[in-house]
Amino acid sequence: MKILVIRLSSMGDIIYTTPIVRCLKKQLPNAEVHFLTKPAFSYLYDNNPYVDKLLLLKPSLKETIEEIKSEHYDYLVDLHRNLRTSIIKLQTRIPSSTYNKQSLLKWLSLKFKKNLVPPVHLVDRYFKAVAPLGIINDNKPIDYFFKQEHNLSTLLPPAFSNGYIAFIIGATHFTKRMPNEKVISICNRLNYPIVLLGGKDVVHNAREIEEKSTASIFNACGTLTLDESVFLVSQASTVIGFDTGLTHIAEAFNKPIVSIWGSTVPELLGVQPYKVDRVLEAGVTLPCRPCSKFGLAKCPKGHFKCMWQIDEKNIINFVTTTVNPASL
Repeated sequence: MKILVIRLSSMGDIIYTTPIVRCLKKQLPNAEVHFLTKPAFSYLYDNNPYVDKLLLLKPSLKETIEEIKSEHYDYLVDLHRNLRTSIIKLQTRIPSSTYNKQSLLKWLSLKFKKNLVPPVHLVDRYFKAVAPLGIINDNKPIDYFFKQEHNLSTLLPPAFSNGYIAFIIGATHFTKRMPNEKVISICNRLNYPIVLLGGKDVVHNAREIEEKSTASIFNACGTLTLDESVFLVSQASTVIGFDTGLTHIAEAFNKPIVSIWGSTVPELLGVQPYKVDRVLEAGVTLPCRPCSKFGLAKCPKGHFKCMWQIDEKNIINFVTTTVNPASL
C-alpha cells in the first residue's frame, strides 16, 4: 500500500505521530509511507527511517492537492482533522480514516472546568485512526532521530561534562511558562549543574535566571539548533520542562521528567508524558484551571496561581531521588 499520513502542526502533536508512522511501516508488508506537514515542522521527520517521502504544505492548497493526486495514494490517514484536511480528502477522494479530535468535549471541559475527555493519550487516539488498516500499538516510545552526530564537549563547558539537569524554560504562550522567580528558586535549591534550554523567545528570561541564580547554570537558550537542544536533553540526568514541544520530545529518551503545567492540563489534550518510567506531573487544582487548551498571553484572572502555587519541594525531591549522583 501507498499511504499518506497528514499532521500539519504543531511540534508536540507531530512528534506523537511517530509511533503511528513506525507501526504502519513495520506492520504493513512493503508499505510506502509518506508524511505531509508544514515546512516549519519538516525537521521532525527529516531523518526518520520509517518515512519514504516527506511532503510539505505548499503556499496554496490547490498545489498541495495536485501533488497528492499525482502520488496515487491507496489510503490517507488524517491525524489533524481541520477544514484544510477535510478539503484535501474531499477533492482527492482517497479512501481515508480520521483522528477524532473530540472538539465538543474539549470545549465543554473548558467551559465547565470539568474533565469530560476520556483519559486516553493522544498517541492512542491516533492509533484508532489506523485501526481499519489492522495497525496496533507496539507500546514503544515516540521516535526522534538526530540529523548528525553531536559532542557534549563542543556544546557545553567542561564543568558540565560529568552531568547536568536540563531545564526547558521555553513555551509558546506566557501561561505555560513558570515565572522567572520560581525557576530561579528551583535552580538554587537543586544544587546540581543546570542547562537552560529554549528558543530565542525566552532569551531575556534565561538571562535573568542566569544572572540572579546562585546555581551553576549554562544558558543555551536561543543559541542552539533544535537538534543540538534535543541532544543535550538526551544526555541529561533529569529533565524539567513546561508544556512545550522539546519537553515532549524528551520522552523519546525515557529520562526522568518533571512535567510542569500551568493554565493547560495534559488530560484535556491527551499529552501527558508517554512511555516514560519516572514522571512528576507538577500542577495545582484550581476552579479556574484549565483556562485554555493551548495557553494564553496572560492570566485571565490576573493572579497566575496555577504556576505560583506549584509546590517547589515536590520538584526538588523528585529530581534528587531520580538524578544519578555518580554522573554529577
